[in-house]
Amino acid sequence: MKIIDGKTFGAAIREYRKKQNATQVQIAAAANTGARFIGDLENGKPTVQLEKALHVANILGLNIVVLSSEGESK
Repeated sequence: MKIIDGKTFGAAIREYRKKQNATQVQIAAAANTGARFIGDLENGKPTVQLEKALHVANILGLNIVVLSSEGESK
């Protein structure tokens, strides 16, 4: 999935959370954050904390890969 902004990142988080049949509350507990943060993250709120967002992605088993516009993995 190509992530181009907070909305698409949030949509990916929501998709993978639902694939795991987990609630926002369950993911929030696992990530040691509030359910409101998970909701804000899934809705693409632009001011969510990056470190927490990456932690949630990790909790869901997602790997974040950065590619240059030439397609090189970093």
